[in-house]
Amino acid sequence: MPILIFISLFTLLDFILLFSIGSQIGLLTTLLLVLATGVIGLHLIRKEGVSTFARARQRMKEGEIPSQELLTGAALIFGGALLMAPGFLSDLLGIACLLPSARQLLYKALIWLGLKTGANAQPGMHENTRYQQGTRYQQSNKAKPGSHTDDGAIEGDFISRDETPRRH
Repeated sequence: MPILIFISLFTLLDFILLFSIGSQIGLLTTLLLVLATGVIGLHLIRKEGVSTFARARQRMKEGEIPSQELLTGAALIFGGALLMAPGFLSDLLGIACLLPSARQLLYKALIWLGLKTGANAQPGMHENTRYQQGTRYQQSNKAKPGSHTDDGAIEGDFISRDETPRRH
């Protein structure tokens, strides 16, 4: 419910600001600015989106989880949606989501507010607790099938799906 109140107040403030500035600079100028920010937002999303997708694919090829790239992609989509919305306040926040240096400040602000951005972050769980749970899991999982051994091999059963089943 608090997020709904925040969105409502943000939208109300955005329209008040849009109408206030629009009455000072004129209707045509206001419309041109709103359309220009939409076009600029689409261009930046395309440019940043392609490079983010390429970095995510590269990290996946290296066997890593592209968590930072996924966060960047989410910020780009959110920023693009804000730029498409009519209003100067939403445009400012949308541009902040699209620019890499401003995005880093937004990530730090979210972390400061207590929102976890890690792939394994769980609400209310301290970093040391996650480490201890991971250690317990690794110790209890060593003797089970499908677990990793010290030499890097994985124990388990193999079923080939390419062969036709044999009838006895």
